[in-house]
This record gives sequence, structure tokens and C-alpha cells, in this order.
Amino acid sequence: MNIFRKFIPISALSAALLLSLNISAQTLPVAQPDQPKNWHTLDLKADGFYGISLNQAYQFLKGKKSKTVLVATIDSGIDTLQKDLQGILWVNPKEIPGNGIDDDHNGYVDDMHGWDFLGGPGGKVDFTETTEEVREYNRLKDKYLTATTATPGNEKEYAYWLTVKATYDETIAKSSAELPQIQQFANALMVTSGYIKNTLHLSADATFTAADLAKITDVSPQAAQSKGLWSQVFAEEPSSDNAKIIKEIGEEMAKINNDVTPDLTARQRIVGDDPNVRDGKPYGNNILKLEDASHGTGVAGLIGAIRGNGYGIDGVADNVRIMSIKAVPNGDEYDKDIANAIRYAVDNGAKVVNMSFGKKLSPHKAWVDEAFKYAAAKDVLLVQASGNDNQDVDAKPEFPNDTFADGSGTDADNVISVGASASKLDEHLAATFSNYGKKSVDVFAPGVKVTSIDMDAEFNTADGTSFSSPIVTGIAALILEYYPDLSAKQLKQCILASATPLNGTMVLKPGSTTEKVDFASLSKTGGIVNAYKALDFASKLKGERKK
Repeated sequence: MNIFRKFIPISALSAALLLSLNISAQTLPVAQPDQPKNWHTLDLKADGFYGISLNQAYQFLKGKKSKTVLVATIDSGIDTLQKDLQGILWVNPKEIPGNGIDDDHNGYVDDMHGWDFLGGPGGKVDFTETTEEVREYNRLKDKYLTATTATPGNEKEYAYWLTVKATYDETIAKSSAELPQIQQFANALMVTSGYIKNTLHLSADATFTAADLAKITDVSPQAAQSKGLWSQVFAEEPSSDNAKIIKEIGEEMAKINNDVTPDLTARQRIVGDDPNVRDGKPYGNNILKLEDASHGTGVAGLIGAIRGNGYGIDGVADNVRIMSIKAVPNGDEYDKDIANAIRYAVDNGAKVVNMSFGKKLSPHKAWVDEAFKYAAAKDVLLVQASGNDNQDVDAKPEFPNDTFADGSGTDADNVISVGASASKLDEHLAATFSNYGKKSVDVFAPGVKVTSIDMDAEFNTADGTSFSSPIVTGIAALILEYYPDLSAKQLKQCILASATPLNGTMVLKPGSTTEKVDFASLSKTGGIVNAYKALDFASKLKGERKK
């Protein structure tokens, strides 16, 4: 993925924060006022934060009965032991756990809560992958690297090669430039982390948080520099600690390094299948909680974490079951896995599927397109993150998308693409990292400093359309709980109708610090999703879902 994981690319954060290595005691960062951890659920008029008006939505639903909705997340896995997800995870009713037999004959052995398409024998998993352009460049280079024109019959593939080569060159140049920067940043974090632990008399394996920085009384330049650097880091990731941040930096380094010096045998070595061959043979395993399941856990929490239990967060939807499908590594996902993951979700009863991932190339787009159409035929809604590259995806598409390769469609009735918005109605309303597009992005939703659950009873505040998407997925599930006769097409209609166009609201164009655009020009609806308005709209529709 690109990187739709827990945060927008840490490399971007590192580049900005490298400036703070020269920080002095006189230039400590100004503390920013805290916003509520549940701001994404709040109402602009009542609370002053541009959330989704979830309290008003539940007031609207008071006294109404709901029906359980099965939601699938195609992501990095899930912490199946997370307290806020207990009783929320889908349990395959036709499978006997741990017996090593495919009891329900669906091709997946012991798939109790979902499936891992990145898994291999012996509990292995393909954690870190290359980008698609690196894989495709290496697949095609022997055939085309010295070619200057297409040979008869190879015109289409040669044109594709030129796209691959251009994308590859751009990625390698960017990764090669970023790698030494992020290494320098990681080294700075390691050194200053050790200094802070010494200053606070913490053990070598101890962790510290933003709150601990206030306990530092040392006034030396080294202390000021260390405190200043970590203050800025925690300003970006306020609910994290030093160990988690350093781990995430390490994961980003591994991903970038895998572009520059790729491991092209990992898939075959670990999973064992050929991702370029669609042979129908089973692959993967049933292990969903692995060391990289943080992102998928956070996504699941936003959709349906237990409400009102005094722990963690309250999910958007109050009566869902989450099916976890692992198909997204630290790197780009494979088209084969995504196509199979969508079909797995549909075949096992999911009515809404969240897809917080994306990439620049799709060599087997037809496979994924077929899966999109399969979901549509089975009345399943697909909700996807638009991406974190601050680019116009009308002009430069990301994948997957619902502009089908065979020319059969450009805007599927069962697909919603989501951009990311911030908490205040000001010039920063459009997240600086968010992709946008008047034709290709349907709606915006909260995606800046959004808090969800994490692995191992932890919590996480993150940026990304990765978190905007499950908020919309949660709204779709909530609508379907109370209005179960609505079709996937109608669910999309409800969500898009809920977003009031913000015509005339001038915001900084994503990726720019100076250029302003009308917020309404950034998506099809020109607005931000609203749970209350979506439910109100739904209540007036006659359901079209086929029995």
C-alpha cells in the first residue's frame, strides 16, 4: 500500500522533523490545544468539531430495533484478543475451530474469523513487500529494457511497460532520496530516546510518552534538543510512545529499502503461490493476529468497537460483526489477493467491505474489476480509501478503482471512495495528504488525528484516508442495521446525500501551503459525510434489496 497503513508516510513526517534536530531551548514547539479523542463522532453546530453527528444519529434511532450486519475488512489482520472487539468478531458458524479440516468446504481450513492471503505454511507471513512498480519493472525489464519500440503484437504490453518504467523511476528516485533522511531521523530518535530515558531514570527497555516530557528538568542544550524533537513527534502521534514510534520508523525504512534493494522472492518463499497465475488453488493460512495487525485493528475499531463499555472507543455501528481478511502487507498488495479477498467476503455473507489500501499500478486489474462486479451482483457495498498522495485521482488514478478496464463502467453503484477531512471548518479542512477528485472521490470523512484502538490493549491516534474509509463503512453498516431492506446502491445514495456541498468554503489544496480551492471541488458531493442526515434520508426510502 502507499502507505495507507497506520499513518501517512512516516518519511514525509521525518523530512519535516529533521529540521528540529537543530532546535534550541528558545524554539521549543508551541503546544497545540487538544481536541476530543472522539471528535470524528461530534457535530459542528453542537460541539464545534466537523465530525459525523453520531450522537444525533443515535438520538434519531432511539427506540428502533437493529439487525446484525456482517462487515469485512480487507487489511493487515486484526488483534483477535482486543477487549473492545470481543463479541464483535465474526465467527464462521460452519467451521469447527482447530481441527485442521475445511468443515464448510469453502476452500479455507479453520477460517474462524477470516483468512490471511499473505500467510504460508508454519504460520509464516509475507510482512514486507515491494511496490507494484518495482515488481512489474523486474518482471518485464529483460524483455523491454533495451527496446525502443513495440514489436508487432506487443503494442499494448510495451505501452504498459513505458508506464511501469516511468512509475518505477519516480519511485526509486524518491525512495533513494528518502532513505538516508529517514535513517538520519531514526538515528536521531534512538539517540534522543536514550538521553530522555537516562534523564528520567528509566530502564533501557522502558517507554515514555508526551506526558513524561514535562518531567524533564535538565536545561542543557542536549536536553532541549531531545525534548523538542520528541515534542514534535508526539504532536503528530499524541497517543503513542517512543518504542512504538521507533518501531514504525523501522517498518517504513524496511519498506523503502525494499524498493531500492527489493526482495523479489518473498512471496514464493513464504506464501508459495504465483501471484500472476489465477489457478484457483488454495493458499494462505488462518492466522490474523500478527505483529503487523495494528492498522487492521484500528480500522475494525472505528467501524464497530463495543459502544458504551467504558473502554477504548465507541465504534460507529452498534450491531456488527467484523470479518478480518488479511491481504495488505507493508508495501503494495497483490491484485490476486484483493480479488480473492473480496470474493471471500461476499461468499461468506459480508454486506459491507472496507478497503483501506491502494497503489499506483494494477497489472491484473481485470481480476479486481471482476470481483467488484461480483460484489455488485451480490448487493455488497465496497468502501475504499482514496489515498494519501495529495493528488488528483481524476488525472492520476490509484488502484483499485471502479473505472473498469473493459470499459463497462466508470462509477459503480456499489463503490464509495473516501477522502480525509480535519476537525475544523477552516482553511485546513481538507487533509493536506488526502487524494481528491471531482469525479473519482465521492465524499470526505474525518481522517486527521483520529483515535482508535490498537493491538494489545493499546490506542492509536492517526492520520489517513485509511481511517476516513472505515468511518464511512461504519455509517453504511449502521444504516443497514436499521434499514435492512436497502440495497448497496441505496446505501451509497444515503451516504452521498448526507454530505452537504460546502460551496464557497475555501481550503488549502491538499499538498499545498498556499494555493486555495473550493472544498466543493474536491469530491463528487463536495461535502463531508453525516451519519444523522444519512439515516434520515434512509428512513424515507423504499428498500430494493433482493431477498
